Amino acid sequence: MIITRTPYRLSFFGGGTDYNAWFEGNGGLVLAAAIARYCYISVRRLPPFFEHKSRIVYSQVESVRDHDEIHHPAVRGCLSYLKFDDGLEIHHDGDLPARSGIGSSSAFTVGLLNALHGLRARLVDKRELAEQAIYVEHNVLQESVGVQDQIMAAFGGFQILELGPGKKWQTQELLAPDDYLQSLEQHVLMGFSGISRTADRHAKAKIENILQGKTTQELTDIQAIATEAVTLVKRQGNFEELGRLLDRSWQLKKRLAAGLSTDWMDELYETALHNGAFGGKLMGAGGGGFFFFLAPPYRHEAIKRALSQIKVWVPFKVDFSGSRVIFLDSSRS
Repeated sequence: MIITRTPYRLSFFGGGTDYNAWFEGNGGLVLAAAIARYCYISVRRLPPFFEHKSRIVYSQVESVRDHDEIHHPAVRGCLSYLKFDDGLEIHHDGDLPARSGIGSSSAFTVGLLNALHGLRARLVDKRELAEQAIYVEHNVLQESVGVQDQIMAAFGGFQILELGPGKKWQTQELLAPDDYLQSLEQHVLMGFSGISRTADRHAKAKIENILQGKTTQELTDIQAIATEAVTLVKRQGNFEELGRLLDRSWQLKKRLAAGLSTDWMDELYETALHNGAFGGKLMGAGGGGFFFFLAPPYRHEAIKRALSQIKVWVPFKVDFSGSRVIFLDSSRS
């Protein structure tokens, strides 16, 4: 048996510039951090004593006689990509809800690929793991997703992602003094709206608008703000200024596709600003999920009281390990 632990991510700046439709021609820049909240995947080979060949346990339980029968797209796609025909038992557990803007789908894909390689006693580096997850989601599953989620799940840390032009990409760990990073963590408020949504519809609309040239100015401005934010964080700039940049970027992001935000979301966001938040955003592709605000710690309780719609508040810490194997029992794998 093997168990992997893979972090979710918080995208600070540059979201939208990580779609291939944009960065292959224009370049892209993302500033993101892995969250010390995790997707756990356990995998073991299943002895041939059962009526089913494989069993997959997540929010549903699937018992199948052939891997082509698997409904979970990422499981089916990863097994197909790695040509895994063995009978398997796969379990998923997550610290945070799926379809909520934290990169949970890519964390699952990265974690499962990592576990399957481990089951074959193969160690893959972080870059190869990210590249394989991108390939599975883009080419095997034909999903409308960018590339930041897979990279952040594999690498972890506080990263600057430099994308394109072309298909190339590279990561640069953002090195900041511990006290500055701890202060940044203390300024972050992450709250779950209680609404899980499928991002694919919003992502497809964004990509279509990119291809039609409808959001060229918005994405150019989002990319410029990301560049400004990277410079600010590198020189340990103040968080109020960083929050103002977040607000500017969010106002632009709302224009990337229809339906990214709704009246109640806009009202919630404005209430947070009125109660002391410097800025923030709705995480992920839009339509629901987690809100993220940057606010002075002494204003956090007032913001929480004002935002009664937020179901759960999640403390934010940066994960620096990325996807990793946390348990391996080769004698029983």
